Amino acid sequence: MSVTIEIAGLPPERVVFRHSPLAELCTALHALAEPGHHPGLHGWTTATNAGLKPDLADRLCEADFLWVSTFSDILMPFAALPDAHGLPGDTLAEDLDMLDRLDDDVFTHAALEISCSPHYSLKGASPLVNARARELALERATARGPRQLDFAKRLLDDPPAVRAWLRRLFEDCAEAFFNDVWQRVRVQLAADARHKTEVLRRKGLAGALAEVSPAIALTDDGARITVDKLGSGRATALDPAVGAGITLVPSSLGWPHLLVGHAPGWRPVIHYPVAAPELPGPGSLDLLKLRLEALSHQMRMRMCRYLARAAFSTGELATALDISAPEVSRHIAVLKKAGLITTRRRGRYVLHQLDLTVVARLGSDFLEGVLR
Repeated sequence: MSVTIEIAGLPPERVVFRHSPLAELCTALHALAEPGHHPGLHGWTTATNAGLKPDLADRLCEADFLWVSTFSDILMPFAALPDAHGLPGDTLAEDLDMLDRLDDDVFTHAALEISCSPHYSLKGASPLVNARARELALERATARGPRQLDFAKRLLDDPPAVRAWLRRLFEDCAEAFFNDVWQRVRVQLAADARHKTEVLRRKGLAGALAEVSPAIALTDDGARITVDKLGSGRATALDPAVGAGITLVPSSLGWPHLLVGHAPGWRPVIHYPVAAPELPGPGSLDLLKLRLEALSHQMRMRMCRYLARAAFSTGELATALDISAPEVSRHIAVLKKAGLITTRRRGRYVLHQLDLTVVARLGSDFLEGVLR
């Protein structure tokens, strides 16, 4: 599976490498909410979470669905503004100003599309004006829990108030911890963007993409960029409504995630990590052998890519993988025996999830593959 971006005839100058303060803040918030995804940041996430004031921590929980399982497009607002030309702001305030410039319909649709819409890459009716679209958004928010339902109701009832609330939240995060983070990483990110731009100039797009990630490739005819992802999607970098082009945004905190924004009406964005942290090695050789054997089966590898991002029941996995529930159970038993997954009960359902701390010990290539 992959995300494909059409670029046939796109001039090289329309390929932009540029760092984004708001995108990096989003990555920081994700790491704080899902520290298991980022074993190399364990010290920072532990210390930062411990130092958050209770009020700020509670407010972050109210909107965490924007950056927990995946990242909302509102955190890269430059991609929806034609006059931004695919360029994020130099400062967080400039990025937030661009966020303020999105109209209510675009903002609301983007804020709800990840968890309250059935299809990310298909823009449907606006829930602000369409009663059926509103009903469906609230139904899906209800399934995600009371906090998300409350946020969705507030957003649909009063978009300007929620937008102001969210901007204050980001500004408070900057004051609490992100200003120090950005001061530390911005030079590295700017240097990476300059380097990739120079590689693009000297070696062409294929050479630049090869340095971004081995999961990104240019087709032989140069007409498409393909990104290996768990899901499938298509986008175009040639949409005149938003301006032809594609933006590649480096992240210091983002490893192992490689993210692709490909919503219709938005400029395609690839958000990529600049480096992988050093991870501890595995335990005994016998345990390593058991785990590698468990992962040698193609179906179990596919299963791990789901279980890395969220907890799934046996029935949900059977539906997602198009296999029978007994077959799922057999594979789960193998993964559990190898100590690769954890299970917990929620009501009458038993949920399974990949143990990312254990997976990290197997090596960065595997962890990056399942969390890409």
